[in-house]
Amino acid sequence: MKNAISLEEKKAHPNRLWWYLFLIIALSAFCYLTLDIWLLPYSIEYHETGRMTTGYFLYAAIGLLLSTPMPFVAVLIISVFIEKNGVRQLLRSILHTEDKTKAILITGGFCLLALVYAILFGTPNGAPWYLFPLGFLIMIPFVGIAEETGWRGLLQPELDKRMPYPFSVLLTAAIWFVWHFPVFIDPTSNHYGDSIIGFGITIFIWAFALAAIYKSTKSVIACAIYHAFMDAIGAVYDWNALFDGFPGSVSTNVHRVVWLTASVVLWLAAEKKERHASP
Repeated sequence: MKNAISLEEKKAHPNRLWWYLFLIIALSAFCYLTLDIWLLPYSIEYHETGRMTTGYFLYAAIGLLLSTPMPFVAVLIISVFIEKNGVRQLLRSILHTEDKTKAILITGGFCLLALVYAILFGTPNGAPWYLFPLGFLIMIPFVGIAEETGWRGLLQPELDKRMPYPFSVLLTAAIWFVWHFPVFIDPTSNHYGDSIIGFGITIFIWAFALAAIYKSTKSVIACAIYHAFMDAIGAVYDWNALFDGFPGSVSTNVHRVVWLTASVVLWLAAEKKERHASP
């Protein structure tokens, strides 16, 4: 018997998709006005001088508590105030994994693919290696869970109910990409100056990988771990050159093809299993 259920199964509000999109738009607008217009000069000043100011403190606090975890915050608002499920049920849903062995093998396989690629073709950025596992542990709650609770925990499953799987993944990728766009206009962002087209390709492929992981495991935490692992690679390697280059090196594009192919194979296998399980 299940001891927990996925995010879309517990007292799901019929308009939860529209509530989620509304909250993402509203919160994004607030963060854009505060971080990229009002408080951005304080962030630039801090990066140039290292001087802490009240303005930069607000910039960092809003970024940490609202901007990055925005998808989690949106789902939290829906769960607590609209669906009346409560925080405890939300956390149980995030951590719930029916087949832990399967989730470990699938998520671990995708992580191993990225790690081997990074070791063989990546350019170390000079940071010590211990920052990789340390960054991974930190990013699980602050990046992985913060984002995947919304993108794969709510948005992707809700879109799957309304359109064919490939289209739901593409729409999720498009929304996810637009949500990231402010980091390309913030000169203090790690993505400032990176290839927008290359990043878009990565988001597209990554959306298929994470959607396939979720479709196969129904586990938000599995998606969060993969997301955190991928970001943690950037702690010790040049992320843009490794994943976001455009048009990209031969190794980059070969990895993209392998990455997308593995995602499609996993998706088709999961759909085949679902059809066989249907009465």
